[in-house]
Amino acid sequence: MKLSLVVPCYNEAENVAAFQNATIEAFSGCGYDYEIVFVDDGSKDATLHQLRKLFQAQACPVKVISFSRNFGKEAAIFAGLHQASGDYVSFIDADLQQRPEIVRDMVKILDEDPQYDVVAAYQDRRGEGKVLSFFKKSFYKVINGLSDINLKSDASDFRTFRRSVADSILALGEYHRFSKGIFAWVGYETCFIPYLAQERFAGTTKWNFRKLLNYAIDGIIGYSTKPLRMATFLSGLSAVAAILYLIVVILQKLITGIDIPGYATIIVLILALGSMQLLCIGIIGEYVGRTFEQSKDRPVYLAKEVLTYDE
Repeated sequence: MKLSLVVPCYNEAENVAAFQNATIEAFSGCGYDYEIVFVDDGSKDATLHQLRKLFQAQACPVKVISFSRNFGKEAAIFAGLHQASGDYVSFIDADLQQRPEIVRDMVKILDEDPQYDVVAAYQDRRGEGKVLSFFKKSFYKVINGLSDINLKSDASDFRTFRRSVADSILALGEYHRFSKGIFAWVGYETCFIPYLAQERFAGTTKWNFRKLLNYAIDGIIGYSTKPLRMATFLSGLSAVAAILYLIVVILQKLITGIDIPGYATIIVLILALGSMQLLCIGIIGEYVGRTFEQSKDRPVYLAKEVLTYDE
């Protein structure tokens, strides 16, 4: 098998058939075999029903993985990798904002230029609002400043890569997965190409600001220990500030006879130091929580049904 397209699906009942048709059209006459690996991430609509119909029809080679519940896109990507049998693997969304024709271009680059192991697409123009765009740019600046890896701004999970890269990703069994960080961590030579995201074929986006914020936190916590060092630094800074202020107060009392500051000053100091302590505890708690969940060694996902064809 030359190529496996891994397609995470969550409430994409109206899109999966259109995606398969677009893929068949895009790869018509390509001269190599390919398969589509659909992963139903615990959808609440008729996505699984539609995927079963596609599997039974086999208009092109189709595999279907169905989760027991919603585990998230990262888990769906990981599950798709387990079932992908192609020499090349591509991550692509089912809503047709990312076109299969671009995947064919990615395959061509890998075929013609053996120095590259990954071809990743990034959006050079975004149609999102200025506020969301600001927060995304800020996230990339923060994580690149805090971690030892470097993430390209606006690069997405939409990419195609060789089997060696897929095997390296599968070797990482961490529970909290962050694909952008994983790709940066495993390395390999990457070619970045621009693409223009199309309008969704049907439905609405499953991402919102809260999910994006949680995703950003997972990325920062998962690939940097500098927030822990920041907590230590803040603790030390507050201790030094407290000692200096104590010296100032004592000197004021002994030399000038000024009364020790009263209620307002004490309240401000308590609030400031208390907030700093809670911030440090919160940062430590994020790391401890992830360590606790990883220590339970639970699987990244649970598949209640796996439909595969005879290879």
